[in-house]
Amino acid sequence: MNLVLIVSDTFRWDYLGAYGNAWIRTPDLDRLAAQSAVFLDAYAEGLPTLPARRVIMTGRNIVPFVYRPQKSDLVQLHGWHPLYDEDVTLAEHLRERGFVCALFNDVYHMMKPGKNFHRGFDGWYWIRGQEDDPFALRDRQRVAEDLARASRGGDVGERAWIIQHLVNRQGWRSEADTSVAKVMRTAADWLRDYSLPQPFYMHVECFDPHEPWDPPAEYARLYDPEFDSLDGLIPPGTTAGLTPEQVRNVRTAYAGEVSLVDRWIGHLLDTLEATGHADDTVVVFTSDHGTMLGEQNELHKGIHRLRHQCTRLPLFVRVPGQPHREVCGFVQHQDIMPTALALLGQPIPERVLGRSVWPQVLGQEAGPEAVVTAFGPYASYRTQRWNYLCPWTDPGPRMGPPRRELYDLGADPLELTNVIGAHADVAEELAGHLEAHLRRFAPLTAGTCQGSAGAGEVSFDALPRFREV
Repeated sequence: MNLVLIVSDTFRWDYLGAYGNAWIRTPDLDRLAAQSAVFLDAYAEGLPTLPARRVIMTGRNIVPFVYRPQKSDLVQLHGWHPLYDEDVTLAEHLRERGFVCALFNDVYHMMKPGKNFHRGFDGWYWIRGQEDDPFALRDRQRVAEDLARASRGGDVGERAWIIQHLVNRQGWRSEADTSVAKVMRTAADWLRDYSLPQPFYMHVECFDPHEPWDPPAEYARLYDPEFDSLDGLIPPGTTAGLTPEQVRNVRTAYAGEVSLVDRWIGHLLDTLEATGHADDTVVVFTSDHGTMLGEQNELHKGIHRLRHQCTRLPLFVRVPGQPHREVCGFVQHQDIMPTALALLGQPIPERVLGRSVWPQVLGQEAGPEAVVTAFGPYASYRTQRWNYLCPWTDPGPRMGPPRRELYDLGADPLELTNVIGAHADVAEELAGHLEAHLRRFAPLTAGTCQGSAGAGEVSFDALPRFREV
């Protein structure tokens, strides 16, 4: 049995027909879902991009995070660093057992100097040019007109990623030139040419529908015939100052990105069928996180936006010969690796902290009572009834005053109304559970990076004081 693991960045779970969305067009992923175990309560553990990949690739919790500043990287967050030397990745583990492992990737954060997310793969295929990837000469004057349109005439700093992105996309002539199309075509071509007798593991990463939200116009115009192809490109973090038309345009642009991703994932799925590998390949589809699209007047993800729009995941696992199922109960990113290994009939490394959820799929086990998700210095403790979020360590002055929120999921499933003032006792109880969880995992989530333990600028965060609600 082979394995194909597809990770699509910033893909909101509720922008899929398989999760009940009646207006979005995702026929290819819905087709996959109809053949899969579809998880209804899947959540991230560590966020955003690189922390999530660390969890997915190792099957290991990373919260509470260690903070390791990364030279030359503009992103400085808890957990944003390479894989640990001690980690055992899915690729390394399968390669030792005779699998041919290949990585197809346009997530440029994974390619940055000092990162090591291609570890264990027999071959890796970098698709360059997403967002701030320094793939072409960063010449502001070459994109001055488009920049003025995309920024609506506002000021744009000299180091703003949008300048690099506009330069990178100048060569686009059709949807086939987009990064997701290049990733999926490269993976499909590799699969079509595969001739070795060994089983394979394909890890396929696409940065879309991560912002910038600039799909080919025909995709966005599936949802709004009047779509302006640059108006939704770089929306601010909130809807304040945007007109209703501009907010609609942002959502339209995101929807167009989702449908673009769906179409090109469909190309890879079609190639699995055409090569006969649909019958001998486990297929997993998921995302690292979602995004706010106007809820609570917020746009994009954020350290304290640990509500379902950002933390809940699409997760499909298709196993040849197994029927479609909808699976209730919590699962998380760290469960993907052990589940895939169990389905492949392979042992699970001792370092893995996740669990195979296939007994849960078969109705033999229930999920855990709660899950923890963290992003930078904030964490969420989620049960089926409540979602409590707070700083798990000092966020520092640059991140604004600390925020604490509580959502009653029975009365408010969309998580729009903070009720912490009316339920201080519940918040206190959940804060205690969160503190216990972090104390349990604190000894397990540190490690060495490329033999540099104790060297350079490294700090280990103290556990927080939780009782302030």
